[in-house]
Amino acid sequence: MQRSMTAPSRQHNEAIQFRIILAATYPFFLAAAVVQRVLPGRAPARRGLPAARRSVFGEAKAMAVSAIPFAFMG
Repeated sequence: MQRSMTAPSRQHNEAIQFRIILAATYPFFLAAAVVQRVLPGRAPARRGLPAARRSVFGEAKAMAVSAIPFAFMG
């Protein structure tokens, strides 16, 4: 039995594109996270809640993952 070579699905292609864009933009978001961490008074204040801080790398990934989907809208 021989398998035919089919093109990857659209969802698979979008997942690959997402990872490529994430890898390309992550350094910019990392720089932004470092700048946010270094500059005093730039973090949004939370009322009465203790500040649960992520690592700079986690913060950069969170910013990238929240911003990149806008590239796929439309």
